Amino acid sequence: MGMLEGKVALITGGSRGQGRAHALTCAREGADVIIVDIADQMDTVPYKMATQEDLDETVAQVEAYDKRALAIKADVRVQLELDEAVSRGIAEFGKIDILIANAGIWTQAPFWELTDDQWDEMLGVNLTGVWKSAKAVTPHMIQRQSGSIVITSSTNGLEAGLNYAHYVAAKHGVIGLMKNIALELAPYGIRCNSINPGAIRTPMTDHQGAWDMFAGHPGGTEADMMEGGYHFAALKGTTFMDPQVIADTALYLNSGLAAKVTGVTIPVDAGHLILTGVNPSPVR
Repeated sequence: MGMLEGKVALITGGSRGQGRAHALTCAREGADVIIVDIADQMDTVPYKMATQEDLDETVAQVEAYDKRALAIKADVRVQLELDEAVSRGIAEFGKIDILIANAGIWTQAPFWELTDDQWDEMLGVNLTGVWKSAKAVTPHMIQRQSGSIVITSSTNGLEAGLNYAHYVAAKHGVIGLMKNIALELAPYGIRCNSINPGAIRTPMTDHQGAWDMFAGHPGGTEADMMEGGYHFAALKGTTFMDPQVIADTALYLNSGLAAKVTGVTIPVDAGHLILTGVNPSPVR
């Protein structure tokens, strides 16, 4: 029997990367899955975002575990679309036990050069979208007097990050939001926690803009990014990590092992936050 046997999980941004890892881990552990994703390109995002084909592939991989999957195209910035996704999920599966608020974007610019659109899209997806996702599932969870909400923050929810103040602001914000959700829903038996990923290798982080950031100049390469990842971590042999390390932590938080854990954030960063800056001599 899996750790989530008989559960139903709703995952935002579930088409690929961390979202796909969450979906497959939930399915492997016995849960049916509702995958919500915009599956479209946003104006301010320079890297290629998830597509309908990504969404379809995640569904196929979930079904390979002999679990049911419901794929819904929806924008986490639009409450009506999320409310409809929740209604469809409940109609299909009868309940929703778990929300993994994973949808997120990442863009770069000095804070004084950010456009209104860059700021608004970042905060809209990475902070407001989390609030709206939690808002969509909460009445159902209150009615059932149970539920688990896991929010994806970042190490940048606990520290600054050069040239992406809007991302840092959003990720700090979701930690405060998580604590308030946990406080307000505790009387109903509903838990809420967050995960603070470090350097995770996903399509959001593995692209030319990220390569240039780690290289320190235009024309960076994937090798530059992977080299930089070693300096980001304290643990031996660690550069950019597989999304599975985040899915494993969410599995713990959503399982009975964490039945009395609420209102906490868990960094999964290979020791990054214990470094004084960066690691000048990583051990490979």
